[in-house]
Amino acid sequence: MSTMKAWQYSSTLGGLEKNLVLKEDVPVPQLSPRLGDSEVLVEIISASINPADYKVPELGLVARAMIRTPATPGMDFCGRVVKTGRTVDSFAIGEKVFGRIEGTQHGTLGQYIVAPATCCATLPDGVDPDHAAAIGTAGLTTYHCLATANLKPGDKVFINGGSGGTGTFGIQLAKRVFGCHVTVSCSGAKADLCTELGADSIIDYTAVESVSQQLKEAGQVYALVIDNVGSPADLYKAADDFLVPEGKFLQVGGDMSLGAMKSLSSRMLLPSFLGGGKRKFEFVVVKQTKQEDLVSLGQLMAEGKIKAVIDEVFEFGEVPKAFEKLKKGRSAGKIVVHVAKVDR
Repeated sequence: MSTMKAWQYSSTLGGLEKNLVLKEDVPVPQLSPRLGDSEVLVEIISASINPADYKVPELGLVARAMIRTPATPGMDFCGRVVKTGRTVDSFAIGEKVFGRIEGTQHGTLGQYIVAPATCCATLPDGVDPDHAAAIGTAGLTTYHCLATANLKPGDKVFINGGSGGTGTFGIQLAKRVFGCHVTVSCSGAKADLCTELGADSIIDYTAVESVSQQLKEAGQVYALVIDNVGSPADLYKAADDFLVPEGKFLQVGGDMSLGAMKSLSSRMLLPSFLGGGKRKFEFVVVKQTKQEDLVSLGQLMAEGKIKAVIDEVFEFGEVPKAFEKLKKGRSAGKIVVHVAKVDR
């Protein structure tokens, strides 16, 4: 086993999905130079994709400074342990695991990855590999947002963009684990899904003149805002009127272009009389995958307290189509890719 199949790109001109090539002779990552003492070699069963998987590569020169090419995209996975490093005693060969790796040259849309053992957790009995593959980035992001917000049962949370990958996990965690009252924005077509997941109140952004105004009408009642969308542009400024004084505004999603990031940063830093906001603002990025958080999310899934909402599953040969769908921004939940043909 010296080579593998993997989707790779060397350029993103015109979009990542137009530059992906399925190669059959990519060196298996453990061979360059060797598997580290605290690492595991994992054969991928299923992977899920996230907006960051194309937004980061499409940053141009910034991306090339972060990730060497040719590169394979993908961070989230469920797979089978093939080999373990010298000091790894928490996983057995053949054991199924799930997790998340940081953006790297060798991502999860290939047959094998090398992952730190701390970025993996054992697949709980009864959890489908497709569902476990969907947890990584979206589940960890929302779990971090909620766990660090000092929420109390009954606190009100607003999730901007409730029907996407991060939003669907966010609704369930906020309602069923943290005991919060959850308001979300989504299209009318996805309102039933968000309600089924636990949302108490829906704002149909296609049917109201202003989401921000709708929130203002309730007064300063929200303890936390999780913005998975990045629009409307006035949402953070408007939060002065609907977030409690000690509340947090957490920015998760949105346009990652340099112009958009500069505009958002300016609004964050400006004093309120120049268009800025008064509430605490944070960009949320999962900087470190914590094994204990993966274990907790896996257990919640095994207990039926949360579930992965999967919009569509693509086969390994259809990865460009999977990214085309993801980029449309209309997916209800996660998009999963079957990398290996196995019994599920």
